[in-house]
Amino acid sequence: MEKQLDLLLPLEMAQKAEEVGISKANMGFSKTIILAILAGSFIALGGVFSTVATSGVGLPYSVARILGGLVFSLGLILVILGGAELFTGNNLIIMAWANKRISTLKVIRNWVLVFIGNWIGATFIVALILVSGHFMAGKGQVGLNIMNIAKAKCELNFMNAIALGVLCNILVCLAVWLCFSAKDVTGKILSIVFPITAFVAAGFEHSIANMYFIPLAIVLENYADPSFWTSINALPSDYASVNLHNFLIHNLLPVTIGNILGGAVLVGLVYWFVFLRSNKKES
Repeated sequence: MEKQLDLLLPLEMAQKAEEVGISKANMGFSKTIILAILAGSFIALGGVFSTVATSGVGLPYSVARILGGLVFSLGLILVILGGAELFTGNNLIIMAWANKRISTLKVIRNWVLVFIGNWIGATFIVALILVSGHFMAGKGQVGLNIMNIAKAKCELNFMNAIALGVLCNILVCLAVWLCFSAKDVTGKILSIVFPITAFVAAGFEHSIANMYFIPLAIVLENYADPSFWTSINALPSDYASVNLHNFLIHNLLPVTIGNILGGAVLVGLVYWFVFLRSNKKES
């Protein structure tokens, strides 16, 4: 008997991605929103883990970045294995659209609902972190790390932010793409860990993760107890760039544009062109 491969080959992966895209685009409103809220929460929890792992550790820059990326992988692992709807990963439903299996309206509907649901989920984790006082962990080092991460994100140039968003979602969508090949839990986890570690370590920008990091920092800057600022030997004025305008205009907008270009165009449409378009013509 011919031995069966324990993974799907690229053409089969593309066909599976198309079917998954059709299913996602046709999912009901309440199910889509609830699963999107879960995904936003999962990505935020990955952000929590990453922030703790890299706070006050005194490691060399590259080691700290790799460590932060490695543990941030928790977010996408929870999304993929737990079953949730993540905006950046859902950029791949463009493959079903390109093959004329779903309408433009259904693509836009899915992306908008999932984006909103992800934001709600991330905000929920922000609220829990604030109420729990977790940002004071390590004598305020966790909160300091959050503030520094958000400051760097809010000070990005618009075009830089688009490019960083493109690079990020190339890797995120490649992680999701590789998961289509895996037939077991171990394979899916391994498919996720390396691309996600790479994007975090390199400092690329993920719109949904930023829905956690920056709003949390904005609230801390404006409402944290003076004891927090004393513990980290800093002032709110040191983080004046961490504000709603910079979050929305200098980060979230360009990063979201970049995420769509990277995920939908440079991964989704490329794989559609190579495997689904050519396969349709040949058959």
